Amino acid sequence: MLTIRPATSADAQVAYDIRREAVRHHCIGAYPAEQMLAWTAGTAEDGYASLMASHFYMGCIEGEPVATGMLDVNAREIGAIFVLPGYMQQGLGKQMLAFLEALARNLGLAQVNLDATLNAAAFYRQCGYVGEATALYHSPRGIDLACVPMTKVLV
Repeated sequence: MLTIRPATSADAQVAYDIRREAVRHHCIGAYPAEQMLAWTAGTAEDGYASLMASHFYMGCIEGEPVATGMLDVNAREIGAIFVLPGYMQQGLGKQMLAFLEALARNLGLAQVNLDATLNAAAFYRQCGYVGEATALYHSPRGIDLACVPMTKVLV
């Protein structure tokens, strides 16, 4: 059973590690190895830690963080949905996504957006997101990654 709680500043490195492991495991083949290494290099102190102050959440099983997710209310954007490789294919990403969508609804958002990684676009389509065109995501660390911008109307 996944329990979801707000992240704290103490969660920054754990959240970054979950992200790094998920990307390195799940994005193989969708992005060149060189790009993946640049994308996952560094530490939480390289800018990721500042995300913990917003609507950033940790998904935990028996108290151990295994998933992350965030909602940028101003941008109406869901992001940072990552699950540790050993916990993938158990519905945890869907649970985190449903939690963030419910939070968005409760905050009065009628629609949310996200930039899906190439390997995750099909997952988001199964969850009701719409978007086909590929675009470039410009990461805060200066890395350009192909993505699929997607939207979902929250009803």
